[in-house]
Amino acid sequence: MTNYVAAEQLKAMLSDGGELALLDVREEGAHSQAHLFYTVPMPLSSLELLAGDLVPRLSTRIVLVDGGGGFAERAGEKLAMLGYGDVSCLKGGIAAWEAAGYVLFSGVHVPCKAFGEYVEHHYGTPHIEAQELHAMGEEGRDFVILDSRPMDEYHVMNIPGGIDCPGAELAARVHDIAPDPDTLVVVNCAGRTRSIIGAQSLINAAIPNKVVALKNGTMGWHLAGYELERGQSRKVPPPSQAALPKGLASAQAAAERFGVRKISRDTLAQWQAESGERTLYVLDVRDPEEYAAGHPVGMRNAPGGQLVQGIDQWCGTLGARVVLVDDNGVRATMTASWLVQMGWDVAVLDNGQNGGLDGFQMTTDVPRQGPAGIGQAGENEIEAGELAARIAAGEVVVLDLAPSRDYDAGHIPGAWWAVRARLADSLPKLGEKPQHSLLVITSPDAILARLAAPEASELTGMRVAVLAGGTEAWTAAGHDLTSGLENMADERDDTWLKPYDHPGGVEDRMRAYLTWEIDLVDNIERDGDHRFRLFT
Repeated sequence: MTNYVAAEQLKAMLSDGGELALLDVREEGAHSQAHLFYTVPMPLSSLELLAGDLVPRLSTRIVLVDGGGGFAERAGEKLAMLGYGDVSCLKGGIAAWEAAGYVLFSGVHVPCKAFGEYVEHHYGTPHIEAQELHAMGEEGRDFVILDSRPMDEYHVMNIPGGIDCPGAELAARVHDIAPDPDTLVVVNCAGRTRSIIGAQSLINAAIPNKVVALKNGTMGWHLAGYELERGQSRKVPPPSQAALPKGLASAQAAAERFGVRKISRDTLAQWQAESGERTLYVLDVRDPEEYAAGHPVGMRNAPGGQLVQGIDQWCGTLGARVVLVDDNGVRATMTASWLVQMGWDVAVLDNGQNGGLDGFQMTTDVPRQGPAGIGQAGENEIEAGELAARIAAGEVVVLDLAPSRDYDAGHIPGAWWAVRARLADSLPKLGEKPQHSLLVITSPDAILARLAAPEASELTGMRVAVLAGGTEAWTAAGHDLTSGLENMADERDDTWLKPYDHPGGVEDRMRAYLTWEIDLVDNIERDGDHRFRLFT
């Protein structure tokens, strides 16, 4: 039996002080069109892979949200099979929420982006216009541009002369890159949030330099008519021995100002023992390269700057405990200082000279999504070479369940694209299937394809196989890919596209996006559910 809650009941839950996992089970693109403020995307298509990380406690109070079509009910059945015991669906979905007079939001990572605007609005974070910064460059003025995004985003495009320094790294690394207190420090991102948070981090850290956010980031620079660099890989080096004490002092000042708690290994062990009654997330906030070189067994990587930008990628339960870990406390503390202001119950693991890493068993193995053993290879596997031969002979139909962005960039020639959660609608669209043909399903690493294979077999009655190793194995074997959205069996609503990811109308989309960000302050006041905290 499906349990339902009315919109008014859910509204009350959001302020009753209890833990709540509010999960939107539509695809990310559909979610981005209209959703509740605190809903966390957990698409039905990949639910089995995401649920354990987003909602690690099986007795968590969960409410599922959709836009109709029975997706929440289907997700509830899957969660019950995984052992979750307190699952309800929002009766009537987002339409019922709106009909009750409550606010719906568009976009992704909305609480975090709204928080960035809230910070600028209430703390008066200073900014600089693209035109003024460009003129300063022409005049040879003394400034440094720190790009607070991760390297993969910086590599796509950056302000000329800018250096990559992800947000959590700023307080530790700025002292080496701008040792002269007369050097202006400019922080940017693609749009607004990480520019604001990064600049305000350095202001909170009380560095002697003047600090400003580049208004509207790389989008603002582009809209002002200036060229961007592309393909760069410059980055600020790790802090020197002389700079590290300054970073530690900055972090300590932030801890005192914002009431960041530090806990011992004994307290962490106690919280872990209580994790059946109170949800606990333990996250390593270091740079991904450092994490990959060695991290505590079972601990997930959530780079600090990205955690503040999109905590819903790692933490799906409101009211949970969050413990942050790094090697010296600077990044964990600066990140925690922001999560405290966002309303999270957060602490930093303080574990001796090596920050929070001392005493843990370390590994270089990166945890995979989903329960142990999920999506393992079965008997219905086909190797890349055999698939290539069967494609040449016209004996197979290939279905790709990759994110549409990946499919567009490169897929097996002739493959169709679809969303796993809607196979019942998309499979009949695969065109004429040769008699006795084989349906081969692929996904980037084959895991999602393996989960979908029995579902497709039941829906079609066809023989179904999975490409062993997925599309990654196809390319590794030297086979070609083709690009474009050639065979779409479903609506492309699985992913949210950034303004500059669209094939046309980029400038208009940039302007609309920046306006959307700025308007969030007014919208969250109308909504009334945010948990943000102001500190004098």
